[in-house]
Amino acid sequence: MTTDPNPNNGGTQEEASLKVPSKDRKKKRHEKGQEDLSEEDLALKQQLELYVQRVQDPDTDLQRVALECMRQEIQTSTSSMPLVPKPLKFLRPHYGTLKAYYDTMTDSPEKKYLADILSVLAFTMSAEGEQECLKYRLLGSNGDIGSWGHEYVRNLAGEIALEYAEGQMVDAPICPLGVATQITAFHLKHNAEPEAVDLLIEVDDLNTLVAQVDATNYKRTCLYLTSSARYLPDPDDILALDIAYMIYFKFKDYPSALRIALFLDNMQHVAQVFTSCDNLLQRKQFCYIIAQHGSTNELDTGIADGDEREALDEILYNTRLSECYLTLARDIEVMEPKSPEDIYKVHLIHGRASAGASVNSATQNLAATFVNAFVNAGFGQDKFMTVPSESSSGGSSGSWIFKNKEHGKASAAASLGMILLWDVDSGLAQFDKYLHSNDNHVIAGALLGVGIVNCGIKNDCDPIWYTLSPILEEEKAPLDVIAFTAISLGLIYVGSCNEEVSEAIVSALKNQTKPAVCEPLIRLLPLGLGLLYLGKQESADAVDKTFNENIRKYCDMTLISCAYAGTGNVLKVQKFLGHCTQHFEKGGIHQGPAVLGIAMVAMAEELGLEMAIRSLEHLLQYGGKNIRRAVPLALGLLCISNPKVNVMDMLSRLSHDTDFEVVMAAIISLGLIGAGTNNGRVAGMLRNLSSYYYKVAGLLFCVRIAQGLVHLGKGLLTLAPFHSERFLLSPKALAGLLILLHACLDMKSIILGKYHYVLYFLVLAMKPRMLMTVDENLKPLSVPVWVGQAVDVVGQAGQPKTITGFRTHSTPVLLAAGDRAELATEKYIPLSPILEGFVILREKPDYQEDRWP
Repeated sequence: MTTDPNPNNGGTQEEASLKVPSKDRKKKRHEKGQEDLSEEDLALKQQLELYVQRVQDPDTDLQRVALECMRQEIQTSTSSMPLVPKPLKFLRPHYGTLKAYYDTMTDSPEKKYLADILSVLAFTMSAEGEQECLKYRLLGSNGDIGSWGHEYVRNLAGEIALEYAEGQMVDAPICPLGVATQITAFHLKHNAEPEAVDLLIEVDDLNTLVAQVDATNYKRTCLYLTSSARYLPDPDDILALDIAYMIYFKFKDYPSALRIALFLDNMQHVAQVFTSCDNLLQRKQFCYIIAQHGSTNELDTGIADGDEREALDEILYNTRLSECYLTLARDIEVMEPKSPEDIYKVHLIHGRASAGASVNSATQNLAATFVNAFVNAGFGQDKFMTVPSESSSGGSSGSWIFKNKEHGKASAAASLGMILLWDVDSGLAQFDKYLHSNDNHVIAGALLGVGIVNCGIKNDCDPIWYTLSPILEEEKAPLDVIAFTAISLGLIYVGSCNEEVSEAIVSALKNQTKPAVCEPLIRLLPLGLGLLYLGKQESADAVDKTFNENIRKYCDMTLISCAYAGTGNVLKVQKFLGHCTQHFEKGGIHQGPAVLGIAMVAMAEELGLEMAIRSLEHLLQYGGKNIRRAVPLALGLLCISNPKVNVMDMLSRLSHDTDFEVVMAAIISLGLIGAGTNNGRVAGMLRNLSSYYYKVAGLLFCVRIAQGLVHLGKGLLTLAPFHSERFLLSPKALAGLLILLHACLDMKSIILGKYHYVLYFLVLAMKPRMLMTVDENLKPLSVPVWVGQAVDVVGQAGQPKTITGFRTHSTPVLLAAGDRAELATEKYIPLSPILEGFVILREKPDYQEDRWP
C-alpha cells in the first residue's frame, strides 16, 4: 500500500484527521468483542436482558419469576469471585433502568427482591461516596447476606463503616445495626474474626460480640481484641479489653480472663475469677500468675479459708521461689559461686592491660561488691560474704565489709541480702551479727539487706505508713532522708493513687527551700509521687502542682510518664517530643524525664518500640546535653534484658562520646540491655571499655557494674518488667527500674557519690527467666517442651504454628526475650495457656502411650 504525498488531494482536512481512524478502531474493537462471546455467554446475556424486560412487566407473577431467576444466576456466580461475574457484567448496562423502575414500584415483596438485586449491582456500579449497596440492602428482603458472596459482604461492611464515619446514619429511618450484626455473624463463621471486630468497633456496637462468638472462634477473637486494644483511643481500648474478659469468662477460660483483669487492674474481676472457679488446683495456678505479676493487692477473705487459704497464700507470697530457683540452678549446673575476677576476665584483654583493675582501692572494692552481689544473686553462697573466716579467698564477710569506706560498708552489708535473695528463713539469721554492729553504716546496710531478702513478700503496709509519714512532715529532716522516704512510700503504694501519701509528698516538695530544689536528690520526690499513679493515666491530673517553679516541670514530666507508662499513648509521646525540641542555655532538667517518658510510654508494643528508637536517634543529633544524657538510659529501658543489635551498636558509639555523663549512661545501659543474658558481644564490649577507661575511676566503676548486670544471676535472672508474652507489665518491676534510671540522670552525684546503694532497687525487677512445670502436689515435674522464637499469629485463621526454629528441652528451662514454649507431650494438660514461670500440669485421664508393635 502506497501513501499519497498530498493528503488533501481528493478530500477535506476532516477526512484526513486522525480522529476518524480512531473511531473506526473503537467500533471494530466493540464489534469484535461482540463476536468473541461464546454461544453460552451470548445466550446468558440474552436471557438476562429478557429477565430485565420481564421485571418491568405489570404482571407480578412474571416479575417474581424473573427476579428469582436473576437472583439464582447472580448467586451461583458470586459464590467465588476471582473476576467480575458474567451476570453482573451483562446487567451493568441495565442498572439505571432497573433503578428507575424500582422508584415507580409500590411496596410489595417484588420491590424488596428487586432491591436485593440492585444492592448487588451497586456493588460494582455505584458511584463513589453514594453507598447505594447499603441503601438497597436496607430496603431489601433482609435474606441471607452470605448467599451473595464474600466480596459483597466485605463491600457492604466498608460502606457501613463509611456511613458511620460520616455521621449519616445517626438519624437514618432504617438502622444498619441489623446488617452489621448479620455481617459479623458471617465473618465469625468464616474465620474472619478481625473483620468482624473491626466492623463492630466502627459502628460502636462491640458489646454484641459476646453473644455471637462460640467455642470455635473465641480464642482468635480475643487475641485480636487484646492486640488491637493497644492501638485504640481511650476509652475504646478499655472497652475492647472488657469485652475480651467477658468472652474468656463466658467460656470458662479463667487464666486468660485473670490476665485481662490484672492488665485492667480490676480487683473485682480478679475476685470474680476466683469465686467462679471452684477447682483448687486451678486457683493455685491463678496465684502463680498473680505472684509473677507482683500485684500488691490481697485476695478477698471470702475467696478461701482454712487450709486452702494457707496453700494459696504460700504461692501468692513466693514462699517457695528460692527453693525452685535453686532447683533450676542445680539442673543447669551453675551452683558454683563466681568471683568478680571470673566476670572481668582481664586475661582476655589484649593491648593495654587494665592495670587499674588490680589496684585494691575502695572504689574498685565497692564495684566488686556490686558485681559479686549481682552475679551470685539468690544462690546463697559467694566468695566474699558467705565464706567461713578461715577461707583465704577474699577473707571472711566481716573483713570484706571493712575493705570498703563509710557508705561503701552499707552497700557491702546489703549485698548479703542480694546473695540470700528470697531465702527468708535462713537469710534473716545471717544478719544478726551486723544488726548489733558498732558501725552505723553496717547497721544501715544490714537493714537494707533484710529488705532485699524479703523482696516480693507481702506484708501489711499500714505500720510502715505510720512510721514513714512523720519524716515527710519534719522540716529539719535531711533531704536524702526525705527523698528516700518518698521513694519508699511510692513503692509501697505503687499504682494505688493513695491521696494521703500523695498529699504528704506534695507537701514535702512545697516545704523545700530554693537551694534544696537544685540538689540532685530532689528528683526522687517527684518520682515517688509518680509511682503512686503508675499506669493510672487521667487519675494523675488531680495532683496539686502549686510548688516551686524550678521543680514543677520536672514533676509534671515525671508524673505524666509514670501515669501513661506502658500504654502506647501517641499523644503523650508527641508531648514529650515537643518538650525535647526546646533549647535551654541553663536549666532544662525536665527534659531528662521527658526522654525517659518516650521510652516508658512506647515500650508496650513492638511497633511503638521501634518508632521510639528512631525518635531517640534524632534527639541524639539535635538535642541539648540534658537530652543526650538521657537518651542512652531510654534505650536501655526499651530493650532491657533484650540486646538488640542496632541498640547495642548505638550504645557502643555513645560509650566513646566526649561528654562523660553520656558515656556513663551508655555503659550502664549496655549492662541493662544485656542483663541476665550472658551476651558475649556485650561482655566483649565492656571488657574493651574496661581497658580503654582503666585510668578513669568513675567510668571504670560503671563498666564493672555493667559487667555484673550482664551476668546477673549467672544468666538465670532477667530485669524485663513484662511477662505473659509481653502482655502484662509488672508495676513493681518497672518501679525499681525507674528509680535507677532517674538516679542515673545525675550519675556523678548519686551513683558515683554516696548513694550508690540505689543500684539495689533493681532487685524489684529481678525474676528467674524460667519455665518450671510442677505436678498436682506442686513438686517439680520434668517434661519435654519445645522452645523457639515466638510468631505473631494475630488475625490468622485456623491453628497456625506459634513458634519457629524450636528445640526440644526438658523442664526446667530458660526462656530468652522473644522465646515461647509449648508442651511437647500430650500426657499432661497445662493449667495456663501461656507457659512462663510456674505452670501446673494435670495428667490426662484418658491418655494412652503409643506402643510400637
